[in-house]
Amino acid sequence: MKLLEINELKVWDRNTGNVIVRNSSFAVEQGRCLGIVGESGSGKSVTCRAIMRLLKPSIAQSGDIRFQGENLAALPETEMRKRRGKRICMILQHGMRAFDPSCAIGVHLKETLSEHTDWSRDEMTNRMKRALESVMLKQPMDVMNSYPHQLSGGTLQRVMIALAIVLEPDLVIADEPTTALDTVSQYEVVDQFLRMRERLGNAMIFVSHDLGVVRKLADDVLVMKDGSIVERGPAENVFANAQESYTRELVGAKLSVQRHYRRIMGE
Repeated sequence: MKLLEINELKVWDRNTGNVIVRNSSFAVEQGRCLGIVGESGSGKSVTCRAIMRLLKPSIAQSGDIRFQGENLAALPETEMRKRRGKRICMILQHGMRAFDPSCAIGVHLKETLSEHTDWSRDEMTNRMKRALESVMLKQPMDVMNSYPHQLSGGTLQRVMIALAIVLEPDLVIADEPTTALDTVSQYEVVDQFLRMRERLGNAMIFVSHDLGVVRKLADDVLVMKDGSIVERGPAENVFANAQESYTRELVGAKLSVQRHYRRIMGE
């Protein structure tokens, strides 16, 4: 069943008329992960923000965004706000940007939960504590009492994953969530995304330029270049038998880096 359907999504700069995303159409099925890959500036992140209707005022968009049959593009902002977080959760590339730097993490979490639930403060705390422990954060109360700048990027990513676990959204959009992390943190965060999918059974859009990460997570893949979708299909088909030269170049570059790494490490 199609959970999300994007029809003729176009995004452009109001001031210059420059088209950023060119009439994209795709769907995300219930319980499946769609990977979106491409170079920086290909339109991946802009597509995600357009789905969430979080583009800057200077950026315009058109087209249908149907989520569970409802056209999000036609909703008033007050109604769209109700769907963000609880039904569609977005996990950003830089965890620091997701949190108010002037207050402790726990304050942000409770404010978010109070928007979407009628739980008591104690219940919110207990649920977040269990979720933080489930993403391998051993001192959850210390995390909640910390300010964003006191935590690492990997920890902040896991806090966002824990919040998604508590909210149980139907769709998670992860926009380059591992790019700003070191290699060990990348591995740990990807593992938490896999665990979240197993636990919630939800759909996911996972955006990355790292084909290795996408290959591990995604069931289906879109390849974007210069704002357009140039290839799509089941993940294994796209990676093993790419039809477009651009996709073959992306896959080839990834394999070249892997071979170079193995030579350096003497493997």
